[in-house]
Amino acid sequence: MTSPSATLRAKLVAALVLLAAAATVSVGVFSYRATADRLDVEVDRSLDETLREVMARPRDALGLAPRPRGQRRAADARQFDLVVVQLVRPDGTVLAADGAVALPTAALGTGRSLDGGPSVQRNELEVEGEHYRVLTARLRGGGAVQVGRSLAETDRLLTSLRNRTVATVLVVVAVAAALGAVIARQVTRRLVELTESAQQIAATGRLDIGVPVGTDEAGRLGVAFNEMLAALTRSREDQQRLVQDAGHELRTPLTSLRMNIAVLRDFERLPAAARTRLIDDLDGETQELTHLVDELVELSVERRGDEAKTDVALRSLVERVAERARRRTGREVVVDADDGVVTARAGALERALTNLVENAVKFAATGPIEIVVRRGRVAVLDRGPGIEAADRPRVFDRFYRADSARSQPGSGLGLSIVHGVAESHGGTVFAEERDGGGAVIGFTLPVV
Repeated sequence: MTSPSATLRAKLVAALVLLAAAATVSVGVFSYRATADRLDVEVDRSLDETLREVMARPRDALGLAPRPRGQRRAADARQFDLVVVQLVRPDGTVLAADGAVALPTAALGTGRSLDGGPSVQRNELEVEGEHYRVLTARLRGGGAVQVGRSLAETDRLLTSLRNRTVATVLVVVAVAAALGAVIARQVTRRLVELTESAQQIAATGRLDIGVPVGTDEAGRLGVAFNEMLAALTRSREDQQRLVQDAGHELRTPLTSLRMNIAVLRDFERLPAAARTRLIDDLDGETQELTHLVDELVELSVERRGDEAKTDVALRSLVERVAERARRRTGREVVVDADDGVVTARAGALERALTNLVENAVKFAATGPIEIVVRRGRVAVLDRGPGIEAADRPRVFDRFYRADSARSQPGSGLGLSIVHGVAESHGGTVFAEERDGGGAVIGFTLPVV
């Protein structure tokens, strides 16, 4: 199967090759143009100097030997190295010349005379199959002076430079491709390993498979992946523990229901008082079972993630919970709250506070329930039997019930929900003994 990073590797190699090729071609083109321009300047300078030297000689023949029509001087008889000079009559015939070749006179043009100014005509011509640059200066009274120089050496130099540039580009591209393949392999190595780990996790369902980590971007991705796996492992363990604990807690009411159903088979033969007790027992067990299922759903489904955080005034929230508790239970609930404001999910916070109040009502048969709020610290106080010191560290665990509370109704999930809400808001929970007897249970949240 093709590696998932094959495309990324190919893209990295292609990018490095294109970058190297573009840089090399740019340098080559710049060097070529700079060299060509410099050579053109040198050729023009040489021709200009030759023209000035020729024009400084006597004007009758400008110091050139006469050339009969059609005759060509030998190359070893030239007076100017690499330069061809010739004097042209007004009718276009060559009066005198020095050089290995005869320059064409058909392209003399109509430049201004030398006595009228320094303007000259420049041309590039093919002379006997060779590339020449020619300067033509017209003379007063007719005629002209032509100075030409072969560009064969310049062309050879530029051709050599162009060929070397092409060869260099090819070498650089090959080296860039090889280095790019090595670099791309190193860059994508951790991505390949990470992909293989992800595929293995998907195939096996195991979350204990480690992935490579490091300090670069791919390594930090591996660190984040390991953290995600650890979080998933904890979540799975929590779910398994919740299922196991829920199964354990559900056995008691289900067993009681089965026994009562068995007794129902002889319902007609039971005394009236026994029938009443049986019906009351069934009603209580079904209510307890319903309450347990509701709390399990509340605990297992992450509803809090669907609720946005807002600024919540604790006083109004506490008053609302207290009023509902008074109406439901008929108990006295006293509120003493400041004007603290916290950033929280109001529904989750109300659920947690309701659980605290219901817990206090359940364990404190008499006396008022007090809710005290100070600077983000919400405490529910009662005058019940209190909590033993050994039980306080565990009262917020799921399904935990102290020995003294096992006879009381409940699932042992209420305080666990309180703990989860407080923790999700960056707060803490506490369970303390109240002066004079009773318990103080609550949570603390950071205030705005």
